Amino acid sequence: MKPIEGKHPYVYLDGLWLKRSWGGEVKNVSVLVAVGVNEDGYREILGVAEGTKEDKTSWRNFLRYLKERGLSGPRLIVSDKCLGLVEALGEFYPEARWQRCTVHFYRNVWTAVPSGKVKEVSAMLKAIHAQEDIEAAKSKAADVVTKLKSMKLSKAAKMIEDGIEETLHYMNFPREHWRSLRTKNPLERLIKEVRRRTRVVGSFAVGNSALMLVAARLRYVTGTKWGLRRYLDMNRLKELDQQNPTRSEQTA
Repeated sequence: MKPIEGKHPYVYLDGLWLKRSWGGEVKNVSVLVAVGVNEDGYREILGVAEGTKEDKTSWRNFLRYLKERGLSGPRLIVSDKCLGLVEALGEFYPEARWQRCTVHFYRNVWTAVPSGKVKEVSAMLKAIHAQEDIEAAKSKAADVVTKLKSMKLSKAAKMIEDGIEETLHYMNFPREHWRSLRTKNPLERLIKEVRRRTRVVGSFAVGNSALMLVAARLRYVTGTKWGLRRYLDMNRLKELDQQNPTRSEQTA
């Protein structure tokens, strides 16, 4: 089990579902993946493990696995609001901020919006995350909530009212990093590449064949420009910390 070296200020977490054949029956199996951005700004595959489901137990086991291998220094962890994940993060990395993927948040809100109004509501949501800072974003969100209530979309308004702050934590970090931190798209693109290979297989045999194929594909990707090209200029984070000496401790 290779140790995780150095610190990784930014961490992305996600899972993918695969099919497994068992006694003539096909069942779902989840594979959990973690990607980190190290202090030099390069992306690394931190870990991949099989989980029975994307539930609290599976995420706890995965986070324990990462921590035991040496994952340290996460300051922002980006993911969807998976069942049990947020609670598990508080157990293993209580000082890290959690960023809820804005794209998945939008999709959740759309479920409470008539199809004919999705485009209009999408523009409102994007306007929130286009603001210059957290306070302006919260103010804009309050305006959107009021607007949705006037449109008789109280359920969507409630979802925004309850969840919008979970999507704004990226604004505590350098503006130059915002685009890469507000969603888990960097990891989803990687998983999309993995799916291209696993789709050919269909359902996997019993054992760890699914995990082995996913891990092999991830190792391949890290040897391409994905892992060899600097992803973020981390000097921006250092500069922000120097401007606010107590900030690095608050977000460590």
